[in-house]
Amino acid sequence: MRRTEPAGHGPVRYGPPLPEDGLPVLPELSEVLAAAATRPGGEPVGGGAALLTAACGYWDRRGLPVRPDRVVAASGAPALLLALTAALGGDVLAPRPCAAWWAPYARLLGRPVFHVPTPAECGGVPDPYALLETVRRVRAEGGDPRLLVLSVADDPTATVAPPEVLHEAVEAAAGEGLHLVSDETWRDTLHAPRDTVLVSPAEMLPDRVTVVTDLAGALLPAGWPAAVARFAVGEDAEGLRARVLDVLTALDARVAAPVAAAAAHALDEPEPVRRRVTATVALHARLARAVHDTVVAAGALAVPPRAGRHLYADLAPFRSALAERGVGDAQELEDFLAGRLDMPAPGGHRFGDDLGALRVRLCTGPLLGTGDAGRTTGLDAERATGPDAERAACLDAPDPLELPRVRGALSRLGSVLDHLSDDAQRWEPPR
Repeated sequence: MRRTEPAGHGPVRYGPPLPEDGLPVLPELSEVLAAAATRPGGEPVGGGAALLTAACGYWDRRGLPVRPDRVVAASGAPALLLALTAALGGDVLAPRPCAAWWAPYARLLGRPVFHVPTPAECGGVPDPYALLETVRRVRAEGGDPRLLVLSVADDPTATVAPPEVLHEAVEAAAGEGLHLVSDETWRDTLHAPRDTVLVSPAEMLPDRVTVVTDLAGALLPAGWPAAVARFAVGEDAEGLRARVLDVLTALDARVAAPVAAAAAHALDEPEPVRRRVTATVALHARLARAVHDTVVAAGALAVPPRAGRHLYADLAPFRSALAERGVGDAQELEDFLAGRLDMPAPGGHRFGDDLGALRVRLCTGPLLGTGDAGRTTGLDAERATGPDAERAACLDAPDPLELPRVRGALSRLGSVLDHLSDDAQRWEPPR
């Protein structure tokens, strides 16, 4: 498809989804969902008592205690961010790059989004000095910045912001009177949780931070949309929650009752859920390290991934070789890699990065295979067959990198990058 055909490259309709884990659904969750599917009643807007109570327990175990009347649930984090943006008003600030779904919801409301560069240590949080400069510039031009969206465990960079870096950004935002939305979708996917310190902005600025967690990050399949929001402890939180509920009611963005039952079960974190989360995180951490090693060995650039099921690669060292293949920007790079890797490789422009930068997000889920395994219910390693069995076996494999599908996908990635590296060196002008 040519670049001149806008239907092929729409910024919203063709935006990349959250990285999936590529695994069969945990059987216990399937059973809970199936049992709830026979109930005739629906879940109330904002979430029922069981779901909200489970969310409180989830946050309490993470050092963020909250009452059920300060929690809201919706059919996915995008609905919550849309409602928060509408309720808070004003202009939106976000780091560059940022999750692909953040900016479109502000623009749907007619709100401008101002991207702020991130520090060298990590993505997900703005550089504090750049944040201050951006806020003052926007106000000088007649704007009204009110909301900063950030992420400690980040999509797309897969980095985790060090507490001292986060603290500086939070202090700068507080000094300018901004409300913060902390997207903590990936906080439970730390690759080395004992060696990585993750601090929520809500611990640093409890009266001005709303935490949003999409359960597709670690607890539920992406095809079962559910997310929860934890409101601040300040006096304004009750009014903000009420306005958010008004928006969610207008959107009818309620969690489907069977999904709500599964979400409450997952948020309670019984032993089978904890075991699956631990095994899934370990698997994708291993895959992410292998992808990172492959990218760096070829001569491209990537910060070591520390969370999630993805990493952010910069192919700028291959610019000359890519130009010979007709690739000059992130959209063309996305098309080029997707065709050769047989897996999505969304360009950095999807995440608010510069179109001219040759950056892409590479996900680890597709290494396990394609198809609908992540949305198939009632399967375990013993009962699964075909591709599902291969994916389920990845959780128990002594070395998942030796599985045929994974080995083949990594080999294909290495081959594509090595060819680009060889050509880039061949065409580099003599000094």
